[in-house]
Order: sequence, then C-alpha cells, then structure tokens
Amino acid sequence: VDVLPAEVARELAGLRDQVPPEPFDRIRPLLEADFEGPLADHFSEIEEEPLGAASLAQVHRARLASGEPVVIKVLRPTIHAVVETDLAAIDRAMRWLKLYRRISRRVDLDRLSREFARITRLELDTKAEGRNAERFATDFKDDPRVHVPRVIWTHTAHSVLTMEDVSYIPMDDIETMRAAGISEKDVAATFFELFMTQVFETYFVHVDLHGGNAFIRPLPTTEEKGRPGFGPGEEAPHTEQRAFQIAFIDFGMMAEVPEAFRDIARNYVVGLGTGDAHRIVQAYVDADVLLPGADLELIEHATADILRRYSNIRMEQIREVAWSEARRFAVEYRELIYEAPFQFPVDLLFIFRAAGLLSGMTTHLDPTFSPLAAAIPIAEKFARRELGKGADSWIAELADLARLLYGLPRRVDTVMNKLERGTLKVQA
Repeated sequence: VDVLPAEVARELAGLRDQVPPEPFDRIRPLLEADFEGPLADHFSEIEEEPLGAASLAQVHRARLASGEPVVIKVLRPTIHAVVETDLAAIDRAMRWLKLYRRISRRVDLDRLSREFARITRLELDTKAEGRNAERFATDFKDDPRVHVPRVIWTHTAHSVLTMEDVSYIPMDDIETMRAAGISEKDVAATFFELFMTQVFETYFVHVDLHGGNAFIRPLPTTEEKGRPGFGPGEEAPHTEQRAFQIAFIDFGMMAEVPEAFRDIARNYVVGLGTGDAHRIVQAYVDADVLLPGADLELIEHATADILRRYSNIRMEQIREVAWSEARRFAVEYRELIYEAPFQFPVDLLFIFRAAGLLSGMTTHLDPTFSPLAAAIPIAEKFARRELGKGADSWIAELADLARLLYGLPRRVDTVMNKLERGTLKVQA
C-alpha cells in the first residue's frame, strides 16, 4: 500500500481472503471423513458461509458442544492433487532451466525445487500449523501485547484445524480501531516491535504478515475490568485510550532465522541506518549470500547510490519517485542486475518478504512511522542482553545512529530500507 496506487492495492487485497469459496456441500464430506462421523457429534453449530476463503483453505465459524466459539480451517477438496500437479510442472520447468548455463551456474535449481516443494506441502499440514501456533504462543507467553489462538487438538485432523475464534478488529480497519478508542499509530509501533522481537530474539518469524492474518483485540478499560474482554465480532465501546492485543492467525508460513545470520543482521541494520555501504556489503560477505566472483566494489557502489538517492525522500513522495528511480537504477547497473550475484537461504527470503509486508501495513496505519528510528531502542536492548559487556561498541554505534535519525526531518522516509530489500529480491 505504500508503493502501489490505491486502486491496485485494493484489488490485490481481495486475493488475501476473498477467493471464491467451495460450497459447503463439498466441504461437509471432507470434515465428516476426518472426524469419522456426523458433524453434529463434534459441533453444536457450523456456519456454512465461510468467514474467509483463500487458495488452499477456507475458514468457517463454529461452536463446540460446550458452546465455545471456534473457527475451523479446512483444506479445499482435491487440493493435495492440485498442488502435486503444480509441483510436478515446476519440477519439469526446473529441469529445462538447468540446460541454460547462464541460469544454472547462478542458482541451485535442484535445491530451489526441493525447498519450494517442502514449504508448499507444509502449508497443507494442518497439524504442523497447530504446532507452529503453540511454539509462537510459547515465545510470547510473557508478552501481554500478544494473543495467540488456542489450538483445539480434539477437533483437529488431517485436513482440518480448529482454533479459538479471534476475529476481532481487522488490522487494516482504522475506522473501527478509532471507534473503539485504539490508536492506529500505537498499533503500527507495536506490530513493528513484535516483528523485530521475532527476528532478533525468538528467531521464529511469522512471514505472512498481511492485514488478514492479524486482528486487534480491544481490552477492558479500568471501569470495565469486570469483563474478560470483547468477543470476536463484538463492538468495543469507545474510550479515549484503550489497551489492545494483537491476535495473530495463520501459522502455515513460518521461518527460522539461520543461526549464522543472527549477529550479522545487526551489523546490516546499523550500516543501513548510518548510510555505510561498506558495512552493508561486509554483512553480505559475512552471511555468505554472495556468489563466488561477485564484484564487491560494484555492489558497494550501487548500495551507496541507493542510500544517497533515497535518504531524503519523504513517504508521500514515494509513488512518484520510486518507479522512475528504479528504471534509472536498472539502466545504470544493468551489469550488476544481469550478473545476479545474490543467493539467499529460503528462510531469509521469506523474512525479507515479511519485512516488505510489514512496511506496507505500518505505512497504511501510520504514514509518519519510521522503522529505523523505532529500531534503535529495540536493537539496543537485544545488543545489551546478548553481547553483555561487549555490547558497549554496539551501543555507541546505535547512539550515533539515533543522533543521525533525529537530526533528519520527522517524516524521514524509510524507503532506503525497503528498496534495498526490493533490489535484493530482483537480483536474487
């Protein structure tokens, strides 16, 4: 939403949970086969109209026999056959591409095909998703800002995942947030900090962070403490300032931060914030994401060019500037783009993707939000804890970064960070 025209963004947003659903008369036999009996033996009520539908599965509201409200995520009928057919086609395409030396010498196509198949099949494993949700919940068990839906294992089977219903206020519904007394700017800042915690502390990252996979749960004010909270779909009364939790859903796509990358990431962030292209390229070298023979001097020159050209662009200018600058970059650095010297581990690519989704969501919530400025105290906290006495040098560098950022206009653009990631994706 921070780059594409509003009309395009609206159309693309529809793909997230508004794919035409399967009729319930096709879903029912799948559920009854998994539960080995009539649905009435397991649920007192199921809404046949889905709450949302995506390409692999759709979600229905239901109630357990106890009356507890839940949601049922059920895979589409025949989806396994469809996915295996697609994977076979991709595998064949990869074999053809191996015949082209220009491609095969830069990309491990066999590994790419295996990783793509592995990750896609994991998205069809409802029990794996349930385990991911429980691990995520454990990671944030002491953080009152996070709510993770409870997995109902007694009602989870081969093609079905049943979880607590947490469909509160959609992350991108600013109007409803304001009506409930919740600041969308606070939501943006919290969402960003929780992502940073995943990348730099828990190392287990939700990489599908679009607005349909997170909800805002209003919490009672002091005078409402007798209530446990507000149920899904229930309107929270307005108050001047209401506390909230972010409820995450859809844990099918999760990524591990590789151990070798964990310290290097901090070096990269500091280099990005201080405009130090050499430090950034050194982070690439340390992370071993450059192919043999990569032209380090050219990569550093291109990185410095990006930092210089985008460092003073304000957020409201991005649509007008980004595409023209991208065209100029493509012409000026066509040799670098042609060589495509980067090859990232799959988990890192997913994390980069998540960072891009996050930047779009935080910008939608708060156009003035600066991820770099927000990252300073977070990175400082992690550096102190993990590096101990050796953290002093990191703290000094982060202090320099703070002085640099706060000396810029308040609405400093963070596009240098986003476009750096975008460039890496193009070259990978």
